[in-house]
Amino acid sequence: MSLENLSSERASDIRRAVQSRYRQVAAQPGGHLPYPIGRESAENLGYDPSWLRALPVEVVDRFVGVGNPFSIRKPGPGERVLDAGCGCGMDSFVAALLVGETGQVSGVDLTIEMLALPRAAVDSFRQQNLEFREASIEALPYEDGSFDLAISNGVLNLIPDKKAAFSELARILKPEGTLVAADLLVIEEIPEEVLASKDAWST
Repeated sequence: MSLENLSSERASDIRRAVQSRYRQVAAQPGGHLPYPIGRESAENLGYDPSWLRALPVEVVDRFVGVGNPFSIRKPGPGERVLDAGCGCGMDSFVAALLVGETGQVSGVDLTIEMLALPRAAVDSFRQQNLEFREASIEALPYEDGSFDLAISNGVLNLIPDKKAAFSELARILKPEGTLVAADLLVIEEIPEEVLASKDAWST
């Protein structure tokens, strides 16, 4: 088995394992992943404390990311941003602060339980320029050239069909658009037993 030769059945198994893991994080954020999450993680990754103070507490508490995409490229006022694999939506809320009322931020995720958190928090947020959709990065529900910036934080490594995911991200970006991804990078061949482990895929 290889990353390029995963069967459709195996890919579906991996997606279900990822959804199961992040349902648990949505319900109880601590103890399900082998690295810090929530406010501690965000602060360690260099998120501006003023951003965190402006966000709903329940969203910050469930932040699961491996980096800070805004340290590479901050969206500007009026821009349209896609948060691909948004989870609890913390990066979406940060982007909404930065693009302002003239901009728009869309978050997509496969796990409906994770999406319930940001959807509920939007009503109490001071800016109403956010939407959250249940969707796969491998098949995004947006027209070509819809976004100025796409961000992804610790998600692309979880996707079985990475070629489809990158193709979709390229498609929905404007010709001058930017993709910023904070993620895990494999620099050596992945052992077969790791590829065979649903737990490894969903961690």
